[in-house]
Parts: sequence; C-alpha cells; structure tokens
Amino acid sequence: MMEESRTETPPPPADLPLTPPPMAMAPSPPATAGVSFPPVAPPTSGFSMNASYDITRGHGGRTPQTPLMPTFSAPAAMPGQALDAGSPITFPEVEDPRVSADTNSEGGIWGFFKGVAGNTVVRSVLDRTKHSVESVITTLDPGMAPYIKSGGDIDIVVSSGTQMHVEAVRDAFQEVFGLAVVTGEPGQSNIAPQPVGFAAGVKGAQERIDSLRRSGVIHEKQPALSVENFIAELFPDKWFDIGCLILEDPAISFRVEVFTQATPLALEHVQQAQSMTPPDYSLRWSGLTVTVAEVLERSRPNVLRVDWHRAVTGMSQRHMIHGAAKALAGIYKQQLPPRTL
Repeated sequence: MMEESRTETPPPPADLPLTPPPMAMAPSPPATAGVSFPPVAPPTSGFSMNASYDITRGHGGRTPQTPLMPTFSAPAAMPGQALDAGSPITFPEVEDPRVSADTNSEGGIWGFFKGVAGNTVVRSVLDRTKHSVESVITTLDPGMAPYIKSGGDIDIVVSSGTQMHVEAVRDAFQEVFGLAVVTGEPGQSNIAPQPVGFAAGVKGAQERIDSLRRSGVIHEKQPALSVENFIAELFPDKWFDIGCLILEDPAISFRVEVFTQATPLALEHVQQAQSMTPPDYSLRWSGLTVTVAEVLERSRPNVLRVDWHRAVTGMSQRHMIHGAAKALAGIYKQQLPPRTL
C-alpha cells in the first residue's frame, strides 16, 4: 500500500487577528417593479464584534453593547427640518370620529336630541305620555298630586289657615297652569265672624291679604289670594251664602274678585244668628258674632260647621271654591306677560 500523502495547512501568522466567517445572508427576493421589500436579516454594519470582546465584563461607564443587537443612531437632520429632542419615532394624532361626532358636529347625538326636542309631534307625544303617567300615579296615590305638579313660575299664597281652602285653590291653579306652587298662611279679616253683604265680604277678603303684607309674612310683590264667605239678602227674605275670592299681584298691577255659586239659606237660621248677636256689638256694621254654620250645627243633627254645604246642597264647599278659583286662574293667566323661551 502506498502511503497517503497528507497536506497540512500552515497556521496563520500571530499578528493577524482572527476574523469570524461572514454571516450567511438569506437570498433576497426578486425585485418587482414598484414594490420594495424589507431586509430579511438584521443589519450588521452598526456594530463591531471581535474575538477580544467579552460580554461578561462590566460596562466601565460605557453604554452596554450586545453583539447580537445593532446600535442605531438618530437620523441626520435634513436642511430646514428640526428634529424633536425626544424619540425619533412619532405616531400621527388621529382624532376619534366618535368623540368628534358627539361634541363638535350638529349631526351627532346632541344634534339628534335637539332635533327631537324641537319636533312638535314628538313633544306632543311626550306631553301625553307624561300626563298619562301622572294620571296613573295620582289615581293610585292621590296624595302625590301636589308634589308632581308643584313647581313652575306661578307662586300663590292663600291667606287662609284652612287646609280645605288651600287644597281647592292649589288644584285649580295646577289644572290651569300645569305647574304651580300654592301655599297657605293664616290672615286676619278684622271684621265680624259672619260677614253680611257683598261690601263686608270683599273687605274681609282684602283685609286678610293686607294683614299678611303688614306683618311681613309675605313681601309686597307676592301674588296672594284670599277666600271670605258671607251671607247676603239677594231678594226680600231670601238669604244666600256666597264666597268671595280675591287675587292680587302687585308686580303686574293685577287685582280681580270672583264669587262662588250662591247657597240658599233658611230664613229661620239667619234670624237665629241675628238674635244671638248683641245690639251693641262693635263690629255690627260688618256682620254677626255667630255664623250660620254654628246655627246649623246646633239645630240639625249630623251637620258639621266645617262642611255644612254638603249637607244642605249635596256639594262640598271645597268644590265650590275650586270652581271659582279655576275661573280666577284663567283670568289671571290671560293677564300674565308671555313667557320668554
């Protein structure tokens, strides 16, 4: 056998540095007209690596360098262009179309609500729905009516401490105006307990309002309403009980009187009240010391002075005051200036 010849590669000189073999590059895809492809391998020109580099050494105050990750530098500034001191990577500020539509555009959600609120048909439907809901609530709980309909621009003080008077006036004004605030404050009439004649009835109603203003219970411009019942002989020996209602609004120089329906009285009941009043009574010019209601309560069983109208006519005094107050509210509404929307 022949001895195989061996060829030995001489070692490199010691003064030459070791150079690693070049990194294999993946073949680039074929160029296509108008289409550019990103590089398929990381760039290697931005970093240096040699055999003497040791990644386990401390940084020694230098920025750490990883041989497998390139170190990029900030791009050079173009003429006439200022670079931001921060990150060179910026993202475009894209405005959210949902926000801009809701806040800046009239066609957004607010514009839709404006269009609905201004539509006459929609407002009519909403009003009818609101009225239906209120009717159901007040039917199930009648005590909720004053709270649901309390509010608005109408504020009336009734110069009476009788709750029945206040409730009758409140219901009437809320029916006419929709919303109204009606409260009661007891006022003094400063006339006889049982007024006789129209003049005495009007004076007693007016005096109740004036007493509240003089005492400071209500201010000078506060709209006020008073109720005063009196008896009058409309025909010979024909006596009737009538209620006088006065509404006064100094802010618009408005004052008007209305009267309830007349309730007939028996002559003997009026004569009893007259006989029980002393001749030297100081307020005899305005009426009697004993009311007809007291006489009826004494002479007829099961009759109370607080609601003797129901026992005599079948209609309560509250219903009579409510009818007159509703007419008064209608007259007052026509005199008010138009509301500014």
